[in-house]
Amino acid sequence: MAELALPRSAGLRPLPFGLALAALGLGLFALVLLRRPDMPGAAFDLDELLLWHSLLPRAATALLAGAALGLSGALLQRVLRNPIADPSTLGIAAGAQLALTLALAFAPALLAFSREGTAFAGGVAAVALVLALSARRGFEPVTLVVAGMTLSLMAGALSAALILARGDYVFALFIWGAGSLHQQNWEPALVIGTRLALAAGATFLLRRPLGLMALDDAGARSLGMAVQGMRLAVIAVAVALAASVVSEVGVIGFVGLAAPALARVAGARRPGAVLLAAPLIGALLLWITDSLVQLTAGSGGDLIPTGAAVGLLGGPLLLWLLPRLRAAAPPLSAPATPRRRWRHPRRALAGLAVAALLVGLFALVAGRDLEGWTIATGPLLTELLAFRAPRVVAAAAAGGLLGAAGAIMQKLTGNPLAGPEVLGVSAGAGVGLAAALMLVPDAGPGLLLAASAGGALGALLLVLAIAAATGFGAEKLLLAGIAIGCMGLAILSAVFAAGGPGSFLLLAWLAGTTDRVDLMQAGILAACALLLLLPVALVGRWLALLPLGAGVAGSLGLRVAASQLLLTLLAAAMTGVAAFFVGPLSLVGLIGPHLARQLGLNRGALFVFASALIGALVLLLADWLARMVAFPYQLPTGLLAALVGGPYLIWLLQRGDRHG
Repeated sequence: MAELALPRSAGLRPLPFGLALAALGLGLFALVLLRRPDMPGAAFDLDELLLWHSLLPRAATALLAGAALGLSGALLQRVLRNPIADPSTLGIAAGAQLALTLALAFAPALLAFSREGTAFAGGVAAVALVLALSARRGFEPVTLVVAGMTLSLMAGALSAALILARGDYVFALFIWGAGSLHQQNWEPALVIGTRLALAAGATFLLRRPLGLMALDDAGARSLGMAVQGMRLAVIAVAVALAASVVSEVGVIGFVGLAAPALARVAGARRPGAVLLAAPLIGALLLWITDSLVQLTAGSGGDLIPTGAAVGLLGGPLLLWLLPRLRAAAPPLSAPATPRRRWRHPRRALAGLAVAALLVGLFALVAGRDLEGWTIATGPLLTELLAFRAPRVVAAAAAGGLLGAAGAIMQKLTGNPLAGPEVLGVSAGAGVGLAAALMLVPDAGPGLLLAASAGGALGALLLVLAIAAATGFGAEKLLLAGIAIGCMGLAILSAVFAAGGPGSFLLLAWLAGTTDRVDLMQAGILAACALLLLLPVALVGRWLALLPLGAGVAGSLGLRVAASQLLLTLLAAAMTGVAAFFVGPLSLVGLIGPHLARQLGLNRGALFVFASALIGALVLLLADWLARMVAFPYQLPTGLLAALVGGPYLIWLLQRGDRHG
């Protein structure tokens, strides 16, 4: 499996470290109490009411929820031997949230019957799927977490689609789902505390098997332990803890990752010490974060929910842990050279162009109405073109841009699994879009497009800087990109929770809808696609030489730094423009280059153009299916593409060193 190579901290021990955190937490909470508003002259003591029914229950909930998540993360890391496992990275929290969203939208009686049971079922389904997808590579840490975080992103897109479909009825779920700790009574604290006590008791009874989990499976079996049964039992306890927190206060990300890691940094080495220290550190971390959120709150309430604030810390923590992660499973390697060789590759490229054109024409004329399937012609086609043509043009142009951006990123990073969605570049585009909407509420399309491209550029530069500084391999760079993407989505969760006129626009962007694209916007997108794709023909030599390495490329006369910078700008512009229209999760930027490589079109500019045409094909089909699958309702195009692209990413990761 893997182990975390954390250095021993000189002079730092769990007890002093915990006392320092406790002192900080007490000091911040004292400031929170001092900032209570004074309410004299009321018929009853509002000051006391605020203290006993809001502030103190909120502090208790923060402490108990943090402890529950810390224990859950420590248990998961122990039984999976994975130092970056927690309810967030394994998709448990997202699965629980999606189950609650589905129940609220379609079966509210389930929530009345058992809200915790619904959340537990969603968490179990999510972790079972993640474990099944990762079993082929022996639950190798990076594979396991990439599968979990990909599932989390897909669940987030599906939740956004449900909220768009149901409107205001479930929009409040985004505020709750971001992990708001506002309380009006002691019930959440009592519920979470009860579950935590039961889980702590179960952990105490299982302390010997948990100690044996430090051995490999064969060694544990030789000592008489039923490894798989014990692993499932402990995972069930961890999922129950996480589901209890999600059902009461929403998604609180990365506490289960941070608490055990900080326990080890503080000097806890034995399994029992980590299992004892992690809940205490988790409780203090969440309490401190929530106190800071309250201290920065304005008259209108918290600036951001506590869960989103914690999520902003999780990405940097994961990036910090990555260099210390040693995986025993075979790493991903570059794809093998495809066997197919084209005598006239430009003819194959022309064939792809014809196929994209035919699919686009099919999407224009084929569809359904209340009487069944129809082929629109004559006056009917003329009427439908006003609705269908902008979507078809937008899907083709956005798919082409994402496919081309993914191909350029793979050439830049040498990573066969790189892509704008996977490396967090699309989420960066969303952060830029959100910043523009918050700073300039009446921003026009030009400014929004520029902001989206700027956010994408910032995220891509960060990924490339990480790659240059650490020398990450394909798998770790992939996980670093997903961490950056999760940071971006945490920022978006804070924007959703704040509300405002831009919230629904961002929500539509997150789900990847194209049904609101008008003819002018489609024309702008098509023009941008042409302007950004045409320069690719001039940089074919760069794309052919860069994968050979900086030394070889420089010796052949290529200005490596300048070419890398220009290609980075080009890929970021492509991503920003495309993501503005189809959202962050389509994964077309991964699928297009991989299929182009499988077809043998993997050289220079030809690779980029082939990836663009395949990306256009994929998104055209996704857009048509989004119109047809749930007719007369329409699904978001980006969501449908993500539901295909997510499993495709996990399948590619499972193949590991057998990429072809």
